[in-house]
Amino acid sequence: MNHAVIEAMATAGLTAEALAAQVEVDPKTAGRWANPGHIPQSRHRAKVAALLGREVSELWPEVGRRREPAWFRRWADVEREALSLRWFELAWVPGLLQTEAYARATLAGEALSSGEVDRLVAARLARQAVLRRDPPMLLVAVIDEMVLRRTAGGDRSMMRDQCEHLADCATLPFVQVHVVPAEVGMYAGLGGPFILAELDGGARLLHVDGQAHAQILEQAADLVTLDRRWARICGDALPRAQSLELIRKAAAAWT
Repeated sequence: MNHAVIEAMATAGLTAEALAAQVEVDPKTAGRWANPGHIPQSRHRAKVAALLGREVSELWPEVGRRREPAWFRRWADVEREALSLRWFELAWVPGLLQTEAYARATLAGEALSSGEVDRLVAARLARQAVLRRDPPMLLVAVIDEMVLRRTAGGDRSMMRDQCEHLADCATLPFVQVHVVPAEVGMYAGLGGPFILAELDGGARLLHVDGQAHAQILEQAADLVTLDRRWARICGDALPRAQSLELIRKAAAAWT
């Protein structure tokens, strides 16, 4: 437990329900702030700390040690609080399911120092803790089959390990991985990757990545458009068991 948060709530005379009412979030969300690794989203953090009469750094020291790029931190907060993520990837294994070697390979060729690469990889791997948190989050990931067939610099062992890791992740109770097979041809996912997040209280957010920058969207029209696209992509993807079989065959092909 985060004893600093528990002590501050007791001193302020605030229950999770009372704190939630003042911050305007679901009581379950406020209750999780007393668990390790659960940090209020950036738009709530200062208000929560003020209500508890403490500094943010006293309650959640990891905020000052965060390794994600500043532009990505809002979405990292969303991942920590999400009830579910629906994630489509066209070119990469989703970040929450990557091995360290694969994560490094995705950054190859970027204008980054070795220290920056180390920091970004460490941040990406740290985010994977959400897959084993309590209460659990549901992750449904759909990937294009070419994700399993594309290597970096001819490193076959790296891809074998990544496919094996992906298969292991796909067997976790709250993780589902589906693959759109190559024989599908053109389909709705070719427009690019996206992530749909569902939060407590019914709030929903959309993350869309691009070559120049990423966006977090919450407009109803955008959510409806991507909901429909998600349904079409899932319609072309293999069922869970067949997807797992294909992933394991891909791992064997890289040996």
